[in-house]
Amino acid sequence: MASSNQADVYSSEANHNASSQRNVATNHDPALDVSHEHRHGHLHHDAFAERGREDEIAYSKGTTHESSVIPDQDPQDHYLHRRHHPEKQGHEMEEKSAVFVDAERGDITPTATPAQEEDPKSHKLSGFYSRYRILFHLFIWLLFTGWWVASLVLHVHDKNWVIPFLLYLAVTLRLIFFHVPITIITRPMHFVWNNTGVRVASFIPETMRVPAGAALTIAVIVVGAFASPENQDNTRANRAVSLFGLAVFIVLLWATSKNRKAIQWHTVIVGMLMQFLVALFVLRSNVGYDIFKFVSNLAEALLGFANNGVIFLTATSVTELHWFLTGVLPAIIFFVSLVQLFYYWGVLQWVIGKCAVFFFWSMKVSGAEAVVAAASPFIGQGESAMLIKPFVAHLTQAELHQVMCSGFATIAGSVLIAYISLGVNPQALVSSCVMSIPASLAISHLRYPETEETLTAGRVVIPDDDEHKAANSLHAFANGAWLGLKIAGMILATLLCIIALLGLADGLLTWWGRYINLNGKYDLTIELIVGYICYPVAFLLGVPRNGDLLKVGRLIGIKLIANEFVAYTKLTSDPAYADLSPRSQLIATYSLCGFANIGSLGTQIGVLSQIAPGRSGDVSRLAVSALITGAISTFTSASIAGLLVTDQSTYLSKVVNATAAA
Repeated sequence: MASSNQADVYSSEANHNASSQRNVATNHDPALDVSHEHRHGHLHHDAFAERGREDEIAYSKGTTHESSVIPDQDPQDHYLHRRHHPEKQGHEMEEKSAVFVDAERGDITPTATPAQEEDPKSHKLSGFYSRYRILFHLFIWLLFTGWWVASLVLHVHDKNWVIPFLLYLAVTLRLIFFHVPITIITRPMHFVWNNTGVRVASFIPETMRVPAGAALTIAVIVVGAFASPENQDNTRANRAVSLFGLAVFIVLLWATSKNRKAIQWHTVIVGMLMQFLVALFVLRSNVGYDIFKFVSNLAEALLGFANNGVIFLTATSVTELHWFLTGVLPAIIFFVSLVQLFYYWGVLQWVIGKCAVFFFWSMKVSGAEAVVAAASPFIGQGESAMLIKPFVAHLTQAELHQVMCSGFATIAGSVLIAYISLGVNPQALVSSCVMSIPASLAISHLRYPETEETLTAGRVVIPDDDEHKAANSLHAFANGAWLGLKIAGMILATLLCIIALLGLADGLLTWWGRYINLNGKYDLTIELIVGYICYPVAFLLGVPRNGDLLKVGRLIGIKLIANEFVAYTKLTSDPAYADLSPRSQLIATYSLCGFANIGSLGTQIGVLSQIAPGRSGDVSRLAVSALITGAISTFTSASIAGLLVTDQSTYLSKVVNATAAA
């Protein structure tokens, strides 16, 4: 009976049309006729799954309508400019297997992919370079070697040899590592570290390591602060006040911490120690001073190059007016263009990546936190968050707090140029930016410690952003000019409106105060109010008690309510602040060097909410805490500067001269 039924089935199969399917019963429905049949692939399967597998496959990509975390390639992004980027080969493989889905027919057909496009460039030059690369590198090395040797022979007594040597060393090492793996250096370093530092730490009981590290950090700070002789108003009594203020800031953050039991003291201790060592290197050593002076001189030189463009567009007499519109904003536009060019070449990502790896390894923070903290002094608060755009939606609460805190704790390179043009000391600005990296990481983890599992724990990643990728260097420089113009316009409009608003508020307060006899020297103004509010902060920073406390407090208050532009302008050009002592000017310069103000609060919320709309609620809840934490991080740098700088009049000569000229 069974065999008879089986025969009927095969008979039915034979009577059925020439369908390739087996064991199908006959059905005379025209819709099931073979002529109407068609085959189609599974649209949610990729090419790898279509090849067939014997094990069970779980699809985790392409099975829902949710958008990918990684941003899609912009339709206008040209393929050819990425043809020779080896890091893009993964994307090229995906593009080669691209298909076009016909919703009407239900089938999928291959389309012409970018990989099939004919490259209009012959690439003869790049091929020639690849073939004889070692000869090119040898020529460059010989050129720099001759330059360095000649500079030593000709200027051994009248020029600084540190900067040329460091430049020559950097070029030499970079050329060597084009041909030799860097592991020849890192492996011995790891071996030495594992057999020295790790072994010494292993002898210390686990429960005693944090107290021992804290004791070592305190000893280094105390000895470094009080070992040097007194000079002018940088007395040991004033240094003791700065040290007391630093302790008050740390205790305040610990007392208001989100979760005191979860604080990673390793991050806090190493961050504070690193901040102090950076300041010690810059402010007490000749080599550190020379390096940062060289960087600041380069920043000052940019002002002259931007003035060439201003002279071409206007006249030579315009640059002598020292207007903000013609003296500051053009330098910002030019600097942003250079930043975009360096970003296209990969120089900026390389520098940020190396810094991020160092802080990631030494301070035990997540990769996203290290990248943003290292990038903030270079490209600013909004742009640094864009570097981790694919991960923003998955950041923990503590990481979001840290990302915003890093932006508030420092300034960007573009406005750094502007402050230098105002007459602010460039060495103080540059050193404050560097000190803010470990300080923001330490202070943020003290205020809002990590209690969740982070997505970027154990790795540092700077994803490529193809959305606005330039086609070539000229395109990148032009994009930078347009971006710089927008940034300059935003600064111009913001300053105009804020200064006008402060004038309106001062007018109303002065009118109101005259009815209670608050007039003359003590007109009721925003400056006066915030000066008294921030009076304790100025005291804790170590400002001398000689009448400067209220003035520095006013500057800090103006910076928090308006912005640092307004505060630095008053510091360098307002006659009311011309008689500040060198120590007070130094502390004020450091304490104002950050984006922690109400206006930047809106910027941070807007940028992060735009990148990850689903996290806008978390961003808004954490923003005020991050603002206060970022401001305190800047204050700790000011306290440390008050501990270490001895020759203050020489160090602040730029500010004094600018003020006198004004």
